[in-house]
Amino acid sequence: MERSSLPMLYLDQMPVLLPLYFQLVDLGGGSDAVARFLSLYCPTPYLSGCSQAVWTRDESFLIRNYDYSSKLWEATLLRSCWNGKQVMAMSDCAWGVLDGMNEDGLAVSLAFGGRKTLGVGFGIPLILRYILEFCDTTAQATEVLQRVPSHMAYNVTVLDRSGAHATVFVSPDRDVVVSRRKLATNHQDTVDWPEHERATASLDRAHVLSIRLQDPDETHERFVERFMEPPLYQFNHQMGWGTLYTTTYNPARGVFTCRWPGYCLERTFADFTEQAVALRYT
Repeated sequence: MERSSLPMLYLDQMPVLLPLYFQLVDLGGGSDAVARFLSLYCPTPYLSGCSQAVWTRDESFLIRNYDYSSKLWEATLLRSCWNGKQVMAMSDCAWGVLDGMNEDGLAVSLAFGGRKTLGVGFGIPLILRYILEFCDTTAQATEVLQRVPSHMAYNVTVLDRSGAHATVFVSPDRDVVVSRRKLATNHQDTVDWPEHERATASLDRAHVLSIRLQDPDETHERFVERFMEPPLYQFNHQMGWGTLYTTTYNPARGVFTCRWPGYCLERTFADFTEQAVALRYT
């Protein structure tokens, strides 16, 4: 495959990711179609729900629900060490990241930003992969999100081992907004797509998260439980739109926890046993 066939933005914006990219293209057979797919450059639009929040009392945690179609989810938690840094992440688009954490204690998660606008840029799962492979801190992650263009609007929440956190609004047609908000659902400053907001209850979910984060009597354990309850937990699987999992990342301890009703899976970088989990969404 000729490097000239790659989008120049890839070479300019994420050059340190190229050796891994070329290796994966070769493993996939080396065709132009494989190269285009793995580049995640201007990919097919995809929408998701999602609620995510940062808890900063006592210890710091990143907690999120991923809401999407079970038929389109890869259902893979992948631990890798491709560039000398261990990464645990929910996989998307073969090597992209929906949410994850690296061994340096940096955790990230994404939520659709609730806008129809499309632009020239990369799929956000690849940008999050780049962040986890090469960044150590929230400040470094936000610099990448401001520099590398995303083809759609997304809300990215970041937390590092020190407790530094940010929620970043990216859009292909607007300046990137970096904030210290502790929560994100599926709209940015305002609701741009009312039909999507009504379908996903983005405002209601954000309100619940905001109230609970401000409640001085709320505990970390109870806050996590709320992600397993409506309106944060979505049951619309027959409509192609339900909560597929709840993840909690503890960067200070390097602990990943994934929850479903009645089942909990925990992994660390030191103890990562391969396992298949049978899931049923109705």
